Amino acid sequence: MTALAWLIPAALFLGGLGLAAFLWSMRSGQFDDLEGAAWRALWDEDGPQPPERKR
Repeated sequence: MTALAWLIPAALFLGGLGLAAFLWSMRSGQFDDLEGAAWRALWDEDGPQPPERKR
């Protein structure tokens, strides 16, 4: 029983920490352009331009 008294608050704290990190990443724009990085990796500077993203 003593182990549960330590594990439950630790799990809640780590879950809250993960949620806070996820919310921070959403607000800082980490997930704004998911397709852009893939196109930049494949894009050749001499070739055609990647398609523009519609907003």
